[in-house]
Amino acid sequence: RLGRTDMKVSAISFGAWGIGGTWGPVDDEESLRALHAAVDAGVNFIDTADVYGDGRSEGLIAELRKERPGDTIYVATKAGRRLPVQTPEGYSRANLSAWVERSLRNLELEAVDLLQLHCPHPAVYDMPEVFGILDDLVQAGKIRYYGISVETVDEALRGIRHPNVQSVQIIFNMLR
Repeated sequence: RLGRTDMKVSAISFGAWGIGGTWGPVDDEESLRALHAAVDAGVNFIDTADVYGDGRSEGLIAELRKERPGDTIYVATKAGRRLPVQTPEGYSRANLSAWVERSLRNLELEAVDLLQLHCPHPAVYDMPEVFGILDDLVQAGKIRYYGISVETVDEALRGIRHPNVQSVQIIFNMLR
């Protein structure tokens, strides 16, 4: 079970950064084969972001879900990296709502299973109004749950002070 959500997710998830094509050429058919192979192997949780290929990754996940209507596939997407410069003021109601609506269109969903703030400006963790906007998006049925994607343990600890943060994703890869 993921946090306090009702989602029972696989121990291993599919990270969809690579299939967005940001880091070089990708073949959408090959990406879909990789997504299908992951689901065939028991993966039911896919992590993406609105900026992975400028929505390309989210679109491929929508295609996968159409091709596998009987499978439970949870989708976590992230928002916030569309800002040209990371500023606390960028996490406004208008921007958060627009980012969520764009992801909903890309993913062809009525509600995102899990929306994570995508490594926002560190001051955002001290802005309860941002988390209030996320609460409002839950109330509106646009997102089911929300969490944070962080760069440091300090950011994670500051973020989990907000009672409805359901997940913390911390950057952990060979490049860092």
